[in-house]
Amino acid sequence: MQMVCESDRLEDYLLDLHEVNYSNSKLKEKAEELFSPTQTEVEKAKVAFEFVRDEISHSWDIQGQRVTCDASDVLAYQEGICYAKSNLLAALLRSQGIPTGFCYQRLMLFDTPEKGYCIHALNAVYFNSLNKWIRLDARGNKKGIDAQFSISEEKLAFTIQEKLDEKDYPTIYTKPHPKTLTVLKEHTDAVEMYKNHLPQFL
Repeated sequence: MQMVCESDRLEDYLLDLHEVNYSNSKLKEKAEELFSPTQTEVEKAKVAFEFVRDEISHSWDIQGQRVTCDASDVLAYQEGICYAKSNLLAALLRSQGIPTGFCYQRLMLFDTPEKGYCIHALNAVYFNSLNKWIRLDARGNKKGIDAQFSISEEKLAFTIQEKLDEKDYPTIYTKPHPKTLTVLKEHTDAVEMYKNHLPQFL
């Protein structure tokens, strides 16, 4: 798939936002713990990706009711759905000067079309040394999901099934999509939100 940047300015993918708040003191502490000046941008991206994928629980997997959104809250509570986890990964990488955007997929919510669809969030990372964007999905692995860090080929959590009306959206956004932020801000029970209120289209 040919990805399309929402902005042609890489600095727009480095913004410190309300939801991607890498200037937060706790995020700064975590960045100092995860990264060192000797690491390459690829090494930093791998460390950040694996931290968010493995150490931040996906709310649905643990049936956690807390709704998190801002990167600092996702870090503090160590849980969130994909929208929240993508905010944290973006914050960690942007703190290191690595341009990071937001990408989306339309997926079946569970295992059949009859059970509905949802928008799924992941990240795209620009590697200056490789002169290319690479999508990474830190949703969190479990049985049937095996997302990995790879700069040679995508190893995402989900493979799109176009015949079942799933799709990849090609745009790399500079900010989290408003629809994903709205659903996080309007609900207080993550499990109920996940089952019944996730947007089905961008």
